[in-house]
Amino acid sequence: WTHSAEKVQGYHEGRLAAGLLVNLAASICIVFLNKWLYVRLGFPNLSLTLVHFAVTWLGLYLCQALGAFAPKSLRPRQVLPLALSFCGFVVFTNLSLQSNTVGTYQLAKAMTTPVIVLIQSLAYGKTFPLRIKLTLLPITLGVFLNSYYDVKFSLLGMVFAALGVLVTSLYQVWVGAKQHELQVNSMQLLYYQAPMSSAMLFCIIPFFEPVFGEGGVFGPWTISAVIMVLLSGIIAFMVNLSIYWIIGNTSPVTYNMFGHFKFCITLLGGCLLFKDPLSVNQGFGILCTLLGILAYTHFKLSEQEGSKSKLVQRP
Repeated sequence: WTHSAEKVQGYHEGRLAAGLLVNLAASICIVFLNKWLYVRLGFPNLSLTLVHFAVTWLGLYLCQALGAFAPKSLRPRQVLPLALSFCGFVVFTNLSLQSNTVGTYQLAKAMTTPVIVLIQSLAYGKTFPLRIKLTLLPITLGVFLNSYYDVKFSLLGMVFAALGVLVTSLYQVWVGAKQHELQVNSMQLLYYQAPMSSAMLFCIIPFFEPVFGEGGVFGPWTISAVIMVLLSGIIAFMVNLSIYWIIGNTSPVTYNMFGHFKFCITLLGGCLLFKDPLSVNQGFGILCTLLGILAYTHFKLSEQEGSKSKLVQRP
C-alpha cells in the first residue's frame, strides 16, 4: 500500500512539474517570439493577434472534442462585453510589447493589480485592508521609475501600455463576475470568447493594416516567417491552457510565486536578447515593483488562509 501511494504521489508531482515547465517555457517564449516577429520581421500586430485567437479557438475545439471540458450553451450578448475587452487587452498589450522594451512592457503589466483594486473599490464597492493598499505604492513607484528612465522611452508606447493595463484590469474583473453569474469555468468562457473576438478583429484589420501585398498578413512572407507565426499561435494557446491547468492543480502560493519567477526571467531575457539598456534607476524601479508585488501576494494569501481557518472553526 505504501509503495502504491508513493507511486501515485510521484506521478502527481511529475505531472505538476511538467505542467509548470510547460507554462514557464510557453509564457517566456510568447513574449520573445512576438517581440522578434514585430522587430525583426515587421509582422502586423493585429493580424498576429487574430492568428492567436483563431489557434486558441481551434485548440479549445479539439479539447472539447476529446472530452477535456463540456461546452455550456451561452447567448452571444452575455459574452459580447467580455469578447470586446478580451480583444482590446490582447491588442493593446501586444502594441505595448511592439512599442516598448521588454522590461517596460513587463513592468507595465504589474500595474494591473493596483488598477483592479481601484475598479473593484469604485465600481463594486469592495473594501481592501490598509496594508494591501500600501503595497500598491511601491508597485506604482517602481513602474514609474522604470518607464521614466527607460532610454527607449516612447510616449505612444506608454499610451498603449496604459490602455493595455486598463482593459486587462476590466477584463479580469468581468471574467470573475461572469464566471460566477453564468456558472461556467474559464475554458467554457474562452470557448465562446475566442471566435467572437476573432470575428471582431477580422472586420477591423483592413482599416488599420494591409491585408495583401508587402507587410500584409497574406503578403509574400517566407516559409520560416509563416512557421514562426503559427508557432506563436500554438504557444499562445499553450499559455492559456497551462495557466488554467496550474490554477486547478496547485495552491495559490505555488502559482503566485511561479509568476514572480517568470517576471524576473522575462526582464533578464529582454536585456540579453534585445540588448535593452538598463540604468541604475531602472534597476531600482524593477526592485521596488518586485518587492511591492511580493508584499501584496503575501498579504493576500495570508488573508485567504485567515478566511479558510474561520470557515473551519465555524460550528
